[in-house]
Amino acid sequence: MTTNVSTMNVFAKNDKISNIWLILTLLISLLGVYGLFSVLINGHDVYGVTRTVPWGILISTYVFFVVSSTGLCLVSSMGHVFGIENFEVIGKRSIILAIFTLLCGFGVIALELGHPFRMMIYNVISPNFESAIWWMGTLYGVYLVFIIVEFYFLMKHNHKGAFYAGLGGFLAGISAHSNLGAVFGLLEARPFWHGPYLPIYFILSALISGSALIIIIFFVAYRSPSNMPEKVVKVLKSITKIFGFLVGVLIFFDIWKVITSIYGAPPEKFEAVQTLLSGQLGVNFWLFEVALGMLIPFFIIIFTKGRNIKASLVAAISAVIGIFYMRYDLVIAGQLVPMREPAPGAHVQGALPNGLVSYTPSFTEVSIVIGAIAFCAFLYLMAEKYLNLNEE
Repeated sequence: MTTNVSTMNVFAKNDKISNIWLILTLLISLLGVYGLFSVLINGHDVYGVTRTVPWGILISTYVFFVVSSTGLCLVSSMGHVFGIENFEVIGKRSIILAIFTLLCGFGVIALELGHPFRMMIYNVISPNFESAIWWMGTLYGVYLVFIIVEFYFLMKHNHKGAFYAGLGGFLAGISAHSNLGAVFGLLEARPFWHGPYLPIYFILSALISGSALIIIIFFVAYRSPSNMPEKVVKVLKSITKIFGFLVGVLIFFDIWKVITSIYGAPPEKFEAVQTLLSGQLGVNFWLFEVALGMLIPFFIIIFTKGRNIKASLVAAISAVIGIFYMRYDLVIAGQLVPMREPAPGAHVQGALPNGLVSYTPSFTEVSIVIGAIAFCAFLYLMAEKYLNLNEE
């Protein structure tokens, strides 16, 4: 590998290519603007959600964004919080992307809520300490403050300040993210979600998301391993191995989740898992969640032993796509079993002949999701182009 001694990355130096990407992501972001105005004009009737499936793709996209943010923070903390020197090189890029993904996640869920500004006001003046959702919103707010302060200290090369802010972000991030899992896990009325599995699973999947995104953003910055400083190549190989190990653990998490959901056919949980294995979410589960999200990344890393950085990029992109569908499958599958039997002669809204309900995202929902992802990419590319995100 050749060492690029310049303090500026390839993305910032190559104006033509970087400008094309900036314009492209900004134009795609306009889809989100369309979705925003569609909701403001027509209300939530433009969404595909129903009374039986009240949480749709906007909720799963919110989960995807905040999981990514937490994962980026947790992985980057190994450098300036836990003192692993090699990992300090990923600090600025990881934290700035963690900020952007969290803000975009907040934006997506704000469009899902009926009155987001009212929510923010009453979250402060009328807190409900018994509500997992209240704790989730509050902890993520605290987490956002910590990572913004952490990024400021990193840019100022104030290592002591970055340590304390990073430690606060680490603790707030784990607390908020495990609490997000508890928002689902505490719902006893939804057996597919209920239990202690999800808070732990969310932390594991966050680490995978963070590792994969770090690999991707360093390719955005340098375009090729030949342009990367030796210390960057070294840390990416370490992250790749951690990434592969965590994906392997996730595979066994999912295997046991499926086994415990079908063994003995527990009511409602069994039917929900069947929608993944052989039902309406089957393609999502087997093609995207299992193949792209777990098996392809795992075997790429196993066969290359984490030494091929270009192969690691393929594994990371595959995993991020798969993880997006993991969030979607998790949120939707848990709602496809009606919570109560209809009265004689009545019909459950959106029910299929097998008694389960269905959900299909509307064009407005999809446009908001695509727009939010593109806008997050645009914000990061702007930071990559105009900020010095390299560690001196």
